[in-house]
Amino acid sequence: MNRPDAPDLARLYDVVEATWPAAGSRRSGPWRIREGAGGGKRVSATTAEGDWQPGDIAAAEAAMTALGQDRLFMIREGDDALDAELERRGYRVIDPVVIYLADAADIDAGPPPPVSSFEIFPPLAIMREIWAEGGIGPGRLAVMARVQGVKTAILSRHKDRAAGVSFVALDGDIAMIHAIEVNPEMRRQGCGNNILRAAGHWSTTNGARFFALIVTNANDAANSLYAKLKMNRVGAYHYRIR
Repeated sequence: MNRPDAPDLARLYDVVEATWPAAGSRRSGPWRIREGAGGGKRVSATTAEGDWQPGDIAAAEAAMTALGQDRLFMIREGDDALDAELERRGYRVIDPVVIYLADAADIDAGPPPPVSSFEIFPPLAIMREIWAEGGIGPGRLAVMARVQGVKTAILSRHKDRAAGVSFVALDGDIAMIHAIEVNPEMRRQGCGNNILRAAGHWSTTNGARFFALIVTNANDAANSLYAKLKMNRVGAYHYRIR
């Protein structure tokens, strides 16, 4: 983004942590070890948070194994040396991710039409069912429950039916949307756009100036939608798994 007050990548990494938190997180030497408790890669991956040496990697691996988790590292901006070392050790790249950012006001299209969307937390049973169809199960719902501060889940309706869901939370003046899922029968009918617009309106109503999200490179439909909404690609990260 060209705005001089736009958050940098380090700030956005913090927003991810605050709006999609691990079940447990501790510093161990140069590493941040996360306990995911079934909440997915984002809350289970280890990150480098200090100067590390190749000999330190074994300690991180042992900590992840002790938690019953895959040996999984998140590679963020500036982690080139770690990326190369893990590749040398046989770790493969998995799930490259793009970080998007926009002015929240640009995503807010005004109040949604009546009964087209609802802000609900805790999520209703129908919302949990839609998430479950997309592979977002109890572990990820527990992540949402752990978030402190202002948050909501959004239920979008289309043709008088539940069409899609998402989770949105604030960290300071930045809103981040997670777990966007559209009912398979409702795809390619504008439901994803409606979810984003409803989330944008909720965000500005609750004081957000910026609106962010993360999505895998492989999700072509979602990346196309975010490009149409003129969201800015501001960063990326990927995982290395053994």
